[in-house]
Amino acid sequence: MRAATVSRFGGPEAVEITKVPVPVPGPGQVRIKVAAAALNPVDAAMRAGVFGGAGERIGLGWDIAGTVESVSHGVPWSPGDRVIGLATGHRTPQGTHAEYAVLDADALAPAPTAVDYIHAAALPLNALSAAQALDMAALQPGQRLLVTGAAGGVGAHTVELAHHRGLKVTALASARDEQFLRVRGADHFLPRDEPLPSASFDGVIDAALLGDKALAPLRDGGAYIGVWPGQEPAPERGIRIDALDVRADGAQLAELSQLTDRGVLLARVTRTFPLEDAAAAHARLAEGGLRGRLVIVP
Repeated sequence: MRAATVSRFGGPEAVEITKVPVPVPGPGQVRIKVAAAALNPVDAAMRAGVFGGAGERIGLGWDIAGTVESVSHGVPWSPGDRVIGLATGHRTPQGTHAEYAVLDADALAPAPTAVDYIHAAALPLNALSAAQALDMAALQPGQRLLVTGAAGGVGAHTVELAHHRGLKVTALASARDEQFLRVRGADHFLPRDEPLPSASFDGVIDAALLGDKALAPLRDGGAYIGVWPGQEPAPERGIRIDALDVRADGAQLAELSQLTDRGVLLARVTRTFPLEDAAAAHARLAEGGLRGRLVIVP
């Protein structure tokens, strides 16, 4: 079968389409025929060598939407089931940008029925990141949350879920995204090129990686949650500092799939690329300015 991999680090040109064996599910695992798989910044980081692995062949892709093709004994899935999932892990020989992928059974959830595979593939990493970041912030209904980078994949889902959980949400993004974010649940909007208010929020989820700049809007003793481990600022004023290390969680993903069917979460896709054009997809990701995911279609 074909898979997108890298054997040397670099820019989009480092992405190769290689022939690899069809993976065999081990105990507690499921093989999925991939229908679509989103491209995320973490894939670009893996391609560039951020996570190491020089001299290895590394598979790309974490998100997946597709159909169960075969299962190991005792797992609660059957061939033909429509699923989505998250294949976390760095420096694995094969990711989800492939014709088939193997995932742990407990990393999978039923695919939402209200959207197609292409849109469903944009959900797992971004929606799980948003939900788990909110869990870490541990704010109560009525408390004030600032979301930086609110128009991005993680940021927009954070706004949606925070609103659904009863938080008072302020979205920080480009002025052109204000109407979109208000529709998705933002109570207030801050243009990203204007000064931030001081000590106004109980928590901040920093999807834009502002770091130190995101601390000033927090009250003393507030909560800062970063979305890229190792990039978080030093603590001050009793602010709790933490960083998300997203984990696969099929049960939580099933809840997010249901929220997609209910219209709480909006799966956004900007463009699809065939698997053989994965390098071109990486090049488009590097250009930035996206308002929705790029999705690889085998």
